[in-house]
Amino acid sequence: MQEQTKLEQEQEAFVRDTLRTLLGQDSPTGFTEKVVDLAEGIARDLGFETRRTAKGNLMVAVPGREADRRVGLCAHLDTLGLMVRSITSEGMLMVTRVGGPLMPTLDGEYCRVYTRDGRVYTGTVLSLSPSVHVQDDAATRARDEKNMAVRIDEKVHDKEGVQALGIAPGDYVCYDPKTVITESGFVKSRFLDDKASAACLLTLLWQMRRTGRRPRYSTWVCFTVHEEVGHGGSTLPPVDELLAVDMGCIGEDLSCTEYQVSICAKDSGGPYDYGMVSRLIRLAKENQVDHAVDIYPHYGSDIGAAWRAGMDARAALIGPGVHASHGMERTHLDALLATLRLAGLYLELA
Repeated sequence: MQEQTKLEQEQEAFVRDTLRTLLGQDSPTGFTEKVVDLAEGIARDLGFETRRTAKGNLMVAVPGREADRRVGLCAHLDTLGLMVRSITSEGMLMVTRVGGPLMPTLDGEYCRVYTRDGRVYTGTVLSLSPSVHVQDDAATRARDEKNMAVRIDEKVHDKEGVQALGIAPGDYVCYDPKTVITESGFVKSRFLDDKASAACLLTLLWQMRRTGRRPRYSTWVCFTVHEEVGHGGSTLPPVDELLAVDMGCIGEDLSCTEYQVSICAKDSGGPYDYGMVSRLIRLAKENQVDHAVDIYPHYGSDIGAAWRAGMDARAALIGPGVHASHGMERTHLDALLATLRLAGLYLELA
């Protein structure tokens, strides 16, 4: 194995540190202002101009070497989560999903409850039959919204006690991402979809600043905040081409691994632009970027939202391979670096 150059070492350190920073901030859809603050601060510290849309998307302007076309890259900063639906007579919090978390994987997860007046309480997401020593159906009861609740870490025993803490329906429940980056380069965490890709785009900005290179065309680097509920890309700026950077799928008959960048040819919304997909495949092959081309069977992206909203642009989708999506996810730094390289090749950085 070749030794890393100093630039490659710095790049890997930046993407790792940036990913930890993003994963450390709770940001389910609708509760994203603080994570956008973090991303915006990183972009501005790197010398780029930013602005926010009315819906909260972050837009980073990158001047190109040529001005006759404009392209866009996008990733999303919003994640899955929960919201308080009601409070039981015993003081448990019933919840509703924000996005599509895999509910059985949440049984036993620690969480934080954010009230509207700024208080934060800790708790645990549990089955309503949580004890094998008490409930006959502890192992078999469904793990879903009707059968799971949050046990808060406060001395309360009824609905009124919970209400006195300021907790109410509509409060966000954010479960712990449990981020670990191993010595062997594996990244284990919830919400790699899509903070892994957001970290890649911020690292791409760092790379431009560090090397002095600029994309061929003027570029919008966009961070959306409503992707997990289906309309994140609906208000992206007009561009000629849009490259979404989101998680790559792994499993069943798909060929992608946790070490590769995935190029999506088609998802549940239909095929991506044939010419763009073909160009990305060619760039990956010619430059020996470890990649896979796959069909995602149960997947939608910011591009689908943009197209449904009327965006007249060619578009394609790439991203690091992520195992166990919407559950306890895992990828590898190799996949992030492959995604970074392919995105840089797409922009024709020079």
